[in-house]
Amino acid sequence: MRLQTHLARVRGLGSAKDGTHHWWAQRVTSIALIPLTVWFAISAATMAGLDAGAVAAWVAAPWNTVLLLLLIAATFHHLHLGVQVVIEDYVHGEAAKFAGILAVKFGSAILAVACGYAVLKVAFGG
Repeated sequence: MRLQTHLARVRGLGSAKDGTHHWWAQRVTSIALIPLTVWFAISAATMAGLDAGAVAAWVAAPWNTVLLLLLIAATFHHLHLGVQVVIEDYVHGEAAKFAGILAVKFGSAILAVACGYAVLKVAFGG
């Protein structure tokens, strides 16, 4: 015989409202990545065989710089969200789950900043 109510048994297991934001963020980033990835793939294909100076000039064009930065931000945010879901679903130890999610957050942030820095360095001739 249990003396706890159903509510008392589930307290502390997390909010049911958090998943909705995560789900929407994944969908928004995936939708944003479709045109950005197509644009980047077509651009990269048309630049095949060009020298480094021509590619640097392409990156330095304001529209291309902005789109590259958006592609980087959307890609790494989408990556972070997706890997976090995998960790939450398949890692069962709470300490390992916390460490994995923290590593993914920091890793994706560091890589996104590094890629953004590289784009800005090329765009502004550093």
